[in-house]
Amino acid sequence: MTLYPKLIEEALATVTYAGTKKNLIESGMLADTPSVAAPQNDGENWKVKVVLEFPRDTDPFLKSTVKAAEAAIKYHCGKDVEVTIETEFKNKPRPEVGQMLPGVKNIIAVSSGKGGVGKSTVAANLAIALARLGYRVGLLDTDIFGPSMPKMFGVENERPYAVHVDGRDLIEPIEKYGVKLLSIGFFVDPNTATLWRGGMASNALKQLIADADWGDLDYFILDTPPGTSDIHLTLLQTVAITGAVIVSTPQEVALADARKGVDMYRNEKVNVPILGLIENMAWFTPAELPENKYYIFGKEGCKKLAAELNVPLLAQIPLVQGICDSGDNGEPAALTSDTMTGLAFVNLAQAVVTVTNRRNKEMAATKIVGTH
Repeated sequence: MTLYPKLIEEALATVTYAGTKKNLIESGMLADTPSVAAPQNDGENWKVKVVLEFPRDTDPFLKSTVKAAEAAIKYHCGKDVEVTIETEFKNKPRPEVGQMLPGVKNIIAVSSGKGGVGKSTVAANLAIALARLGYRVGLLDTDIFGPSMPKMFGVENERPYAVHVDGRDLIEPIEKYGVKLLSIGFFVDPNTATLWRGGMASNALKQLIADADWGDLDYFILDTPPGTSDIHLTLLQTVAITGAVIVSTPQEVALADARKGVDMYRNEKVNVPILGLIENMAWFTPAELPENKYYIFGKEGCKKLAAELNVPLLAQIPLVQGICDSGDNGEPAALTSDTMTGLAFVNLAQAVVTVTNRRNKEMAATKIVGTH
């Protein structure tokens, strides 16, 4: 019996790949000419080596196809033939945890203990203000069940497309106002509730982080859901968060929840530095009376909490009609610095840069939280 590559190819042509419903040769899965080695001594067998290329390492038909290919070669060429089948992939596998965002310098989590304190508004305006200061910025809306960033940026109808980068198919973030943006809101019906179990939400979040072309960023802002949840744990187990900023209103009920948010990051198993607190809706100023301040939710509650927790108060953002209107219209207040709120967000961005640089100089890099 004499074996040669053409005979091996003919054997592989009898194997159907379920992914294309065509045989392995027609599907273009033979990565190289099969290698054939004749026996060198008595008692040795012919040796055949085949390299098959699959679309991705998670291909559901991989194992069954490899087994079928091996069986076909033995059937056509002899059951004593020693068959080695190696696999390659058109798409490189997802990087391991800790290597997912190699071009990102700082990851900042914007959090709040409770909903309704304007956390997403702060996150959107912080990202835009950082971009206006000249930094490369990405913003990930991690609120899987209540995404709001597409509306705030006026891009609800945009749909991210795939790009091929370094052997991987990646999601290209939507870019607006100098910010690279991704949200689950781009991929689900905005009029339908997202009824997902925690595992599904966590997997979707990992995809938005690891399977997107974020590129080189100075600041990667994470707009996290209110409270403490599976999503927060997924983030902490997926990326090394440089630091967290906590958003609260001055009222006592919000401050009580803000303490819980701080405690989550300061937990010894988490150990993410708190960069500071942001007091949102610090006071109300009517447009017709710009010099007046009305402390609707209490006065300087967040400032007192910051002093108590020994963390900086990064900003006090006033409550004005323009913030709400600009967010709803897809034109956040930070786009202009000639308004009270626009200036407040630029000052916030500068404060975040200052505390982040100090944190990086004085503290060791954050470690990703283990899964056990």
